[in-house]
Amino acid sequence: MPVETVDRSRLELDAEADRVRGEIDDLFARLLVSRGDGRDVLFEAMRHAAIGGGKRLRPLLTVATAKLFGIDRERALRAGAAIEAIHVYSLIHDDLPCMDDDDLRRGKPTVHKAFGEAAAVLAGDSLHALAFEILAEPDTHEDPFVRADLILELAKAAGPWGMAGGQMMDLAAEGQTLDLPAITRLQQLKTGALIEYSVEAPCIMARLPADARTPYRGYARNIGLAFQIADDLIDHGGDEGAAGKRTGKDAEAGKATFVSVLGPERAEQQARLLVSQAIEHLDAHGAEADLLRTLARFSIERKH
Repeated sequence: MPVETVDRSRLELDAEADRVRGEIDDLFARLLVSRGDGRDVLFEAMRHAAIGGGKRLRPLLTVATAKLFGIDRERALRAGAAIEAIHVYSLIHDDLPCMDDDDLRRGKPTVHKAFGEAAAVLAGDSLHALAFEILAEPDTHEDPFVRADLILELAKAAGPWGMAGGQMMDLAAEGQTLDLPAITRLQQLKTGALIEYSVEAPCIMARLPADARTPYRGYARNIGLAFQIADDLIDHGGDEGAAGKRTGKDAEAGKATFVSVLGPERAEQQARLLVSQAIEHLDAHGAEADLLRTLARFSIERKH
């Protein structure tokens, strides 16, 4: 791909990512309004976690995939906000002393450091509930069967069959030696399940049958693993200022990662192979899928 094409694609991706970040922040700002009573700290903690910062990869994937099917942008953003609410809740809980015990997230104090552990737990719980509230509302989709399918698949992606299950596997694996298939399975659940849902949600909204969603799930599965490898590389040798969080945590905790098993060079090669495979899943589409292709390419070029 010519350099000028790469540069233009990156500029277009950056512009769309900035737009989605702003739209998601605006949506959360409208949804998380304090009520002037004893819940004020709760809403403030939720806003602290949900608004500002973050890559918004998942809503960006949802909006980009929605373009393939002509889905209304506001509806796609609502689905993306629901996914982001689940992601943010997981970060709040991951940062707690009982889990990763982190002080910094997205360049600012973690929720439990800023508001206390009790407020952090409740803020995470409330964002989890908010996600399903958003999907259940007719503004997300007029068809109640579509809304039910969106809710069902997000529950699977967030629970023991997805993100939470992967997190438990990660905790159980501390200090153990894992091989590449085991790490891949762990990360497909912990990180990949929610990324996969981010791409599948617009397919559900477009009423695609399950078998027609296969290439889109394949695309998402590949970039989810590539994204995780990039995260492992950042934790291994990234700059904390650019990352907005403490690095070197995986080695300190004795966690097996793609980098610890493959080494940095082979891990990066694997990530690039996954990106190529992800792009192949979009062969049935033309220029309307260019944003998804660009997003795949640059998922491993980031510093945070």
